[in-house]
Amino acid sequence: MKKKIAIVLVQVLIFSSFSLAQKNTPINTMSFNIRYDNPEDGKQNWHHRKENVVRMINFYDLDIIGMQEVLINQLDYLKQHLGQYQTVGVGREDGKDKGEFSPIFYRKDRFEELKSGTFWLSETPEKVSKGWDASLERIATWALVKDKITGKKFVIMNTHFDHIGKQARIESAKLLKQKSKVLAKDLPLILTGDFNLVPESEAIKTLTAQDGKNTLVNSSNVATLSYGPDWTTCGFDNRPFPERKVIDYIFVKQYKKVIRYAVFSEMLNDIFLSDHCPVFAQIEL
Repeated sequence: MKKKIAIVLVQVLIFSSFSLAQKNTPINTMSFNIRYDNPEDGKQNWHHRKENVVRMINFYDLDIIGMQEVLINQLDYLKQHLGQYQTVGVGREDGKDKGEFSPIFYRKDRFEELKSGTFWLSETPEKVSKGWDASLERIATWALVKDKITGKKFVIMNTHFDHIGKQARIESAKLLKQKSKVLAKDLPLILTGDFNLVPESEAIKTLTAQDGKNTLVNSSNVATLSYGPDWTTCGFDNRPFPERKVIDYIFVKQYKKVIRYAVFSEMLNDIFLSDHCPVFAQIEL
């Protein structure tokens, strides 16, 4: 009898530990501006970088990646060589395949897509458009997903702000904040992107302003463990470190904790991964 009770207790402990592990399984997230395929980039052209980008993504075993500056040929290559991911996103110039994408890659064995879409960073976000004083069309891609491990639902959002229009960046921050409330409601949200903004800028302050349970938090500020430089751009050159800036981010809301945050600045055989560094956060929702 005692032996049977002991066996049952062991089974209960194992099941409880397994259930707890499932409930607390973190999400390995990356924001990465891969640099569009520009023939003028010479030895740093996409043709020379693409294999290293795929190796890097596979090595870090990422669950979610928000990418920026992805042209259709780059997207096709990545989809072909990263078959473990499902993608969401459209080209910003026609809502189909023209111009840069800001796609979301998520592991299809872990997440179930419930809904997804794209909106433009403009006064008319539901149609192809250029907003305010922006130099180009800009978009945000989003997906509502369910984690097959934890059962939790949350929203992923990915964007690329304009590099010229100051008003466009401020208004885009306001729009993202509004959309995050509408799309995520009371659910957690992970927001990745190249914001073309330093942390102390007005638009970033607008985006992260206190808003109760809808407050967006910069993952680098709350991570338990951090690694890497205090900049996210390298520009394919050896510019002095003080001239490099943080403009790529992973923001979160309704999260439990950010376990790790990192900026990966490595080169492989004198070839950069991009002119931006991949930004990583391990998040528990």
